[in-house]
Amino acid sequence: MRQFVSSIDPDKRGILILSGKDYRYFRQVLRSKKGDMIDVRLPDGKLQNMTLASIDDDSKTIELQVCANTAPAQDIKGNDTNYYLFQFMPRPQKFELIVKSATECGVLKIIPVFGKYSEKSSIQAVSTKRERFEKIVKEARQQSGSPVNTEILEPLTLEEAVEYWKNVAPENEKTAFVLSERTENCADFPGKLTSPEVKNVAIAVGSEGGISPEEVEILEKGLFGRLHFAVNILRCETAALYGIAAVQVAKSTAK
Repeated sequence: MRQFVSSIDPDKRGILILSGKDYRYFRQVLRSKKGDMIDVRLPDGKLQNMTLASIDDDSKTIELQVCANTAPAQDIKGNDTNYYLFQFMPRPQKFELIVKSATECGVLKIIPVFGKYSEKSSIQAVSTKRERFEKIVKEARQQSGSPVNTEILEPLTLEEAVEYWKNVAPENEKTAFVLSERTENCADFPGKLTSPEVKNVAIAVGSEGGISPEEVEILEKGLFGRLHFAVNILRCETAALYGIAAVQVAKSTAK
C-alpha cells in the first residue's frame, strides 16, 4: 500500500500544502492529477485519506484536502514488536541498501556500529549524508506503506551499542542475536521469541569483513546470543535482510 509520509499536519481547514521535493514526488513519481486520492501518514502515525485538491505548476505547490465524511484510511497492521538492527558499518552504498530493506521490513531503529572491519569513511558518511539517508527512509516507507517511523541513530562504538541495548527494556521483554558464521555455542532459536512478554528484538550483523571473535564475545556479554543460519555465505546487505525476516517470521508464528 503506497502512502505519502508527511512531516507536517493539515491546517485547521484540513488543507496540507506541499512544495519542493514533495511537489516533485507527486508530479514526477506518482504523476498525480487533481482529484486523485492518496493515503497520507501524518506525524502522529495516523493514516488519513486525502484528495489532491489543486496543483499549481507555476508556484510548484500542491494542496491536499482531508476527505470529508469518510472513515479513516484502512491501515496495514503494524508490528506489535519493536525490531532493532545493529549494523556493523559496511561501505556507504551497501549501507543505503540495508537502510532501504530494513525500513521496508518495519525496523524501528537502525544502529550503525563502528567495528574492527568498518572503514572510517563509512562512519563519516552516516553523519555527513544524514539528509540522504532520511530521504531513503521516507521513500521506502512511502513505497512499502510501513507504519513504523524507522530511525537511524548516530554511529556507536561496540561498547556504546551494547550499553544502548541494555537500556532499551527489562531483560524479560527483549531478546537479541548476533549472526555468526560458526555453528558452535549458538542460541536457542527461536527461544525467547516465543514469549509474549518479549516486545523488543534485535539482530547484530557484520560488515564486509564480518564480526571478529572478540567483538562477538562482547556482544554475548551484552545479552546477544549467537545465531547461525545453515545457508550459503551471505553478503552483509543480504544477511541483514535475511536476519530481519527470520526473526520476524519466528516471532509471528510463535503467537
